[in-house]
Amino acid sequence: MEAVSVTKPAASHLKLSPNPTKHSFSPSFPSHPHFHHHPLRHKPTPFLTLSSLQNNQHQLPTTTTTEDESYGEVKRIIGSRALDGATAMEYLIEWKDGHAPSWLPSDFIAKDVLSEYESPWWTAAKKADQAAFQRILDAGDDRDVDAVDPDGRTALLFVSGLGSEPCVRLLAGAGANLDHRDNSGGLTALHMAAGYVKPDIAKLLIDLGADPEIEDDRGRTPLDLAKEILNVTPKGNPMQFGRRIGLEGVVRVLEGAVYEFAEVEEIMEKRGKGENLEYLVRWKDGGANEWVKARFVGEDLVRDYEAGLEYAVAEAVVGSRVGDEGKLEFLVKWADLDEPTWEPEDNVDDELIKEFQAQAQNVNGPMVVSKQDSP
Repeated sequence: MEAVSVTKPAASHLKLSPNPTKHSFSPSFPSHPHFHHHPLRHKPTPFLTLSSLQNNQHQLPTTTTTEDESYGEVKRIIGSRALDGATAMEYLIEWKDGHAPSWLPSDFIAKDVLSEYESPWWTAAKKADQAAFQRILDAGDDRDVDAVDPDGRTALLFVSGLGSEPCVRLLAGAGANLDHRDNSGGLTALHMAAGYVKPDIAKLLIDLGADPEIEDDRGRTPLDLAKEILNVTPKGNPMQFGRRIGLEGVVRVLEGAVYEFAEVEEIMEKRGKGENLEYLVRWKDGGANEWVKARFVGEDLVRDYEAGLEYAVAEAVVGSRVGDEGKLEFLVKWADLDEPTWEPEDNVDDELIKEFQAQAQNVNGPMVVSKQDSP
């Protein structure tokens, strides 16, 4: 990763433009083989996009108020905030002549004043420098941790792409928006972790509360993006083996987050084999049927499906006994079958068993279960 040297800005330095011209060069993120085949696009480096400024002094251009009052020299910037929509930044200015601090857009602030305030932050983001971030945050200068670059990207997006767990934790702890979408594609920190093959960062962001189902401007979730990159990463190439392993790790993390809290009612079909084996499942919450990787479906459901067992709706338990193997069995009345059947305890809903036992106890006193030789 290229380094950026930061020195105290001189009056001849340039400053941020509020509407910088877009360039076609690539950011200084670590590149990966074949990543350029993927439609994930990243705009210029998040450091500072520069344009010329005629005023080279710490003097603010004359600003006319309702009383035609001109402010004097800028003492320093004492705060920052991103505008709604993360389209630009504003800065809180402390004046040398004692005027009350006021918020101004970047194009009204001398380049060296702005650079002195902004350069350390974006350099820390570009280098994923935890110590530098910590120093800046400890300074207590009312800095917006969700400050944006000209493309609406925050420091969290960059350190996520760079794979820095310490920086992600630090920025998240400082209140960074985990689900911020940039203005050059709608990418989130999770998209960056997926695109730059950082499974540990993806898991950390999810653990911290990031939404794994936020879509970018093309309608892709981070999981969609990871799968898309995996599909264009060559198989059987030793040079790409590690990359494929990393992408598969990202996919597992994101699939686990997406399917973690869903409960399968029934397996309906299957397709594929090996690592690509999937089941078409019906969800208990009534969601649309969906193809899910085999590893995310309960082993008992898979076992029953592969054994050809079918599911039926039980209406009630109407009897009980101890079977030949000494295990408790229950006589179950089914909604779609004429005759009840004897089923092992594991196949019967716990609530139906409790209802049956309660009824039997009310009628006959404590329930006595006798062994029967045959069904």
